[in-house]
Amino acid sequence: MKLSDLFQAVQAESIWSNEDYDRADVENVISSDLMSDVLMMDLEHPLLLTSLVSDQCLRTANVVSAAGVLIANGKTPPQDMAALARELGIPLARTEYTKFDAAVALGKALGK
Repeated sequence: MKLSDLFQAVQAESIWSNEDYDRADVENVISSDLMSDVLMMDLEHPLLLTSLVSDQCLRTANVVSAAGVLIANGKTPPQDMAALARELGIPLARTEYTKFDAAVALGKALGK
């Protein structure tokens, strides 16, 4: 499924996205606030769903080649986080959905 479609499924507001945003395919979502757990996953280009608003989640997303990062619980990432997303080329969005509700909606959108 396209990253942009997943963002629409949770009414996400894009903070920053690259030109591949509409073409990025996502088959899996990793939902975690513990970036060490994310590093243990072996999935190809997942969407990282988190409520962590720090550079650490973007740096972790970069290491695991995530297709994008979605911030849940209505949190707004700080400007320096948006700047890092741009620098790393990782689409960043936020949603008012709780992390649980976002995970359920994303799972349904992916047909899982």
